[in-house]
Amino acid sequence: MQLFYAPNINTQTYILDKDESKHCITVLRKQKGDFVQLIDGKGSIFTAKISEANPKKCILNVSSIKKIENDILNTIHIAIAPTKNSVRFEWFLEKATEIGISSITPIICKHSERKVIKNERLKNVLINAMKQCNRAYLPTLNALTHFDDFISKQFEGEAYIAHCQSDKKPLFKEVLKKHRNVIVLIGPEGDFSSSEIKKANKNGYKSVSLGNSRLRTETAGLVACHISNLINQ
Repeated sequence: MQLFYAPNINTQTYILDKDESKHCITVLRKQKGDFVQLIDGKGSIFTAKISEANPKKCILNVSSIKKIENDILNTIHIAIAPTKNSVRFEWFLEKATEIGISSITPIICKHSERKVIKNERLKNVLINAMKQCNRAYLPTLNALTHFDDFISKQFEGEAYIAHCQSDKKPLFKEVLKKHRNVIVLIGPEGDFSSSEIKKANKNGYKSVSLGNSRLRTETAGLVACHISNLINQ
């Protein structure tokens, strides 16, 4: 059954927004009396019947609610420098959502080549990925934040910085503790600067390696997310 995003649903009657209404009625050709499913991104799936098939304001009556338990037993927060090519960053968001990620914070670093992002567009990427892979939880997309500001914030859990500098570092998969909240810093195409790594270390971030290969930014973010999920299954 087709999924539609309904973030503010709290009554028996719900009106889809303009974009979802158009997709439901014009694209999918749903009609009055048809049943669809709504997802709030917070773990609930609603079955609803179309009572007014308006392509600008589709009205639905909710008939049942199902609560889905989150299969991610810890929070996975990736703080990552947006790539110069915005399509590659969107790819990361899509795939990380499919795998299972809790939060994403775009960060501006010394070597960042992209310092402006379109939050609304990126959030839509997350929503579409959530619906496509039938996940009940929408990852949190935080505002673009400067590196120094981000690492100064308190975090409950394990904090890591993945970088390519040649000093000896343990593999992320070998130091990650099971069922602990985790945050991982992923740098831009030019990697973190030495001063950024030192600042992160002083603020409690442990340096780790994601393997022998030199990974693209978006690949590194996805690898970190996947390793965390595998360890915590």
